[in-house]
Formats: sequence, structure tokens, C-alpha cells
Amino acid sequence: MRQLNPVYAGMPVTIFEHMSGLARETGAINLGQGFPDGAPPQALAEAVARATRERSNQYPPMAGVPELRDAVASFYARTQGLALTREQVIVTSGATEAIAAAVFGIVNPGDEVLLFAPAYDAYAPLVRRAGGVPVFVPLRPPYWRYVRDEIAAVITPHTRAMIVNDPLNPTGSVASAADLSMLAGLCIEHDLIAFCDEVWEAVRFDGVRHRSLLDLPGMADRAVKIGSAGKIFGVTGWKVGWMCAAPELAAVLARAHQFLTFTTPPMLQYAVAEALNHPAIIAAQHADWSASRARLIERLRGEGFAVLENAATWFACIELTVSGFELTDREFSERAVREAGVASIPLSALWEGGACPDGIVRLCHCKPVAMLDEAVERLARWRITAGRSAS
Repeated sequence: MRQLNPVYAGMPVTIFEHMSGLARETGAINLGQGFPDGAPPQALAEAVARATRERSNQYPPMAGVPELRDAVASFYARTQGLALTREQVIVTSGATEAIAAAVFGIVNPGDEVLLFAPAYDAYAPLVRRAGGVPVFVPLRPPYWRYVRDEIAAVITPHTRAMIVNDPLNPTGSVASAADLSMLAGLCIEHDLIAFCDEVWEAVRFDGVRHRSLLDLPGMADRAVKIGSAGKIFGVTGWKVGWMCAAPELAAVLARAHQFLTFTTPPMLQYAVAEALNHPAIIAAQHADWSASRARLIERLRGEGFAVLENAATWFACIELTVSGFELTDREFSERAVREAGVASIPLSALWEGGACPDGIVRLCHCKPVAMLDEAVERLARWRITAGRSAS
């Protein structure tokens, strides 16, 4: 057999597909992979049906339909105070494709890219596929803060960029204003590009408006802001995302995008454009997720599970040892899906670079309340029958 690409040869399926596959196989409640179980907002479903009937179903412009590019710019002006133009917005087939296009458009062979662990598991393979070198900086529980000295210590003349996921999946934590300022300062000082994975920007529960690194002084020409309609509206299967950058930078990223997916289904783009201009749709989604988040955390803590503080995303994390389990996170997830009928994600699966805490698992809360209640009851019963009652 001819030599296969070493980035992918022997690589297992992602932890998300693995756990979702086990959930399908066993009939378990899937609190592992992050997606809502309910239908999309009715207005959004009607918009895509109307666009399918009345608008073009052929190739849209490579950079995205003008209506969506304008809507993204208007959305960020209204919610984050950003002054973007259509030329700064490139529509992609989901945020992961946006990350790929950004990495491929900027990273050269031998460039080092800073990643913060735990990290979305697509980052490192994409950097390696571009010929770059991932350099991991660990974040530590329970607050997952960015430590300047630790970051500065690994920056070399070969460091080209950093990927900053804020709010952070899988922990649900949010970078402080001081952290953002510090990261921006490092980018400016060392001439780095910041890939800003901000897909959870509209799923925050701390009452503080999201601020992008793109908005900080000195970052306008060195930041790529990445967003996701799937996360904003809870329609993950639509795979509609975008990247925002200075016009000269966006033009180069668009050239990388054109040879990945080239375009995204036009009816989905038109529907997302319409929905972005109706804040009530987003507010209703947020209210539902806020309620389900509160329910899962309340039920878990009521059963003696140690839930780490979180302020964003669809996820809550539990600390296993304090919750009464003498299991690593991978052991817990593999056994719980089969024995308790609940799928979760072990944080160690999203970690490279050592210093990994191996006793934290992630649970998804954007589910119906009855499903969350049943999942917690199953885990509580299983803890007792497994002989590991809470202390």
C-alpha cells in the first residue's frame, strides 16, 4: 500500500462520534456530543422552506450570499459593537471548515501554533495538515485561566499564531477581560495571528456581553473571528459558519475556503440571514438553554455530584473523585454509557501536552428536562450499584 498521510493514518474517530455511536448502539441517553434534541425555531424552519421554494438552489457566491454577509456584520454591530463590512465576512460550511480555511490560509510548514488544552480535537490535526507544529499550553481546573508567564515561555521565533476558544469548549468557562487583554498583548508583542473560535459567543449565562479579541486595540489586522449559526440557533446539522477578518486577510482566507467546500447551501444561508435580524429568535433559544442548564446543574448537585462552575456553552463538567467515583474520566465514560445508559465526554480526550486532569467529564444540558432528569437518576443509581457511593 502506498504511504498514507501520517496526520490521518491510524487516527481513531473523534471522541464525539465514538460516544454518540455507543449511545446509538446501546440506546443510552446522549449527553456526550453537543446538540439540542428539539426542533429548530419555527421561524427558522419556515425561513429555510420559503427560501427553498422561492430563492435559487444553485451555487451561491463562493464568499456567501450578500444577505448573510450583511446580516453577520449587522449582528455583530448590534450585539458586540464591531464595525464590520460585507468584505470582512466569508461564509463557510460550519465553523470547523472556517478554522481549517484560516489555518490553511495562514500557517506555513514549520510554523508553531499555540493551542490551549483542553482543546477542540480538530485544532491539532488541522495545524499538522498545514505543516505546522501544535504547541500546547495547559489550562487548569477549576477556573481554566490563561497564565501569561506559561504562554510567553513557549513562544519562539517560529511561533506564528494562537487558537483561542472563548467561551471554552469543553469547560464552559469564559476568558476574563484581563486575560483577553493579556492575549492581545502577546499577539502584538510577538507578531502573532489569533484564530478566535467564538462559536459559543451567544450561549453565555454570566450576564456579560461577549467581547472578541478582534475588538481589542491592535488586533483588527491580526485576528480571525469565527462564528457558527449552528450554535447560535441550535441547528448543528446545518453547518453554516463564517470567518471575519480585515479585508486583505479575508481575501486570502476565502481562497483557502474555495478549495475546501467552496459554497454552503443557499437556502440555509438565506434562512440564517433572516434569523440573525430577529433578536427574539435568539433570545427564546437562550432562555430555553438557560433553563435546561439550571435544571441539570441543580439535579446533579442534588444527587451529590461535584459540578464545576461554568458560564457558557451547552456543557457542564463534573469532577469524578469528589462525586464519589474511583474512575478515570475515560473509564467513567466507557462504563457509564454501557452500564448506566448515559453518554458523556471525558476531558482527557481533548488534551495533548501532558499535565492532564483525568477525572473530569462533560455533560450536555441543551436537552429536554425529562431527559436530563432521567440521565441524572440513572447516574445516581449506577454509582450505588457500582459500589462507589458519594462521600
